[in-house]
Amino acid sequence: MIFLRFIALVGIMLSNAAVAQTTPPNDAYIAGYATSMLRYKLNLDISSLTVQNGVIILPEDSLNISDQLRVVQMLSEIPGVNQVKIAQITTELPIATAPSQPIQQFADQTVAITNTDPTLLPTGLLPSGHLFKPLLADPRWAHFSASYRHFVNDNFEGRDIGAVSFGETIPFYRGNFGRSLVQWEAGLQAGVFSDFNLGAPSADLINTDFIASAYSSVRAKQFSAFGRIYHQSSHLGDEFLLRQLNSEFERINLSYEGADLRLSYEFPYGVRLYGGGGGLFHKEPSSLKVWMTQYGIEFRSPWRLDFAPVRPIIAADFKNFQENNWNTDVSARVGVEFDNLQVLGRKLQILLEYFNGNSPSGQFLRNNVEYIGVGAHYHF
Repeated sequence: MIFLRFIALVGIMLSNAAVAQTTPPNDAYIAGYATSMLRYKLNLDISSLTVQNGVIILPEDSLNISDQLRVVQMLSEIPGVNQVKIAQITTELPIATAPSQPIQQFADQTVAITNTDPTLLPTGLLPSGHLFKPLLADPRWAHFSASYRHFVNDNFEGRDIGAVSFGETIPFYRGNFGRSLVQWEAGLQAGVFSDFNLGAPSADLINTDFIASAYSSVRAKQFSAFGRIYHQSSHLGDEFLLRQLNSEFERINLSYEGADLRLSYEFPYGVRLYGGGGGLFHKEPSSLKVWMTQYGIEFRSPWRLDFAPVRPIIAADFKNFQENNWNTDVSARVGVEFDNLQVLGRKLQILLEYFNGNSPSGQFLRNNVEYIGVGAHYHF
C-alpha cells in the first residue's frame, strides 16, 4: 500500500505537468532567423551556424574577435533561443583524449566542441533559463518533486515518508554589464515542502515548510553567484497534532527571515563546486542561533548513455548550522536525467537519495535523522 500511494502521488504530479507541456522551439526556424539577422544586420554570412535544442553554436573561426560579443548579444534575443555559444569545433576526435564538452551531431558529421566561450543567455523581461544552476542535492532548493523516503532510524512520525515540493526560481529581468560577458538577473524564488506519513490510514500530513525569497544572481563564464533575502515558516499537519496531544512533543512557532550567498564554479567534464553561507536577521523563537554554511559538489555528465537518452548525475550537499553545534548534514543523490522528457523546459530526473543529519523539516530541526529514498525531480 505504501508504494502504491507513492506511485499514485508521482503519477498525479507528472500528469499535471504534462498537461502544461509546450511545443519545443523549432531549431530550423531559429537557424533561419539567426542566419538572416547576421546577413542583413551585420553583413555576416555564417553558413556553418548550427542550432540544437534551442542552443545556437557558431564556429569560432567564423567570427572576428571584435564581432563575437555583438553577435552573441543579438542572437540571444531571438525567441526560443536558450543559449548562444561560440565554439572551437573539430571534425575528428583525438584518439587518446576525450572532449571537455559533449559530442554533438551537426550536418551529419561528428564534431567535438572543445570550448564554448562566450556563452550568454537571453536578456530582458521574464527571460528563459537561469544564470545560477539549481543545487541538485539541496533538500530545500525550490523545484517540483515527489519522493519516497525510508527512515533508517526512529523518525518523528513513522519510517515511510512521502515528500513533495512545489516551487520555482523565476527571473523577472536579465541584463548584461555593458559590453562584457558578465550577466545579471533578479527575480523571485519560492517553494513549499511537505512530508506525509505513508504508514497512516490517510497518509497524514506531518510538516510543511514555506520559503519565499527575492534573489539576484550573476554569471561570468563558468563562475556564478546567487544571493537572496528570504522568509521561511514551518507548520505541523492537523492529524499529526491530534495524535500528539497526550505526548511530550513540543511544537515550535518557527518563523524567520535571513540572507545568504552561494558561489559556484563549473569545471570541464561536468564537474561543479559551490559554497557559501548566511545568517538570520529576524527569528522566532528568539533563541535560534544565526549562522550557517553550505557547500557541495556535482557531476552532470556531458555525455549521454549509448542505450538510452539519459545522462548520469551525482551530487552531494553539505550544511552546517550553528543551531545544531555545526554538525554536518549530508545529502547525496545519484541517478539520471532524461533528455527527451521535458516539461516547460525542465528535464525529468530520477534520483536515489541519502540523507544523514538534522532534519531539513523545520519543526524537527533538532531531530537527527537518516533516510534512503528515490524521487522524481523536475529541474531546469
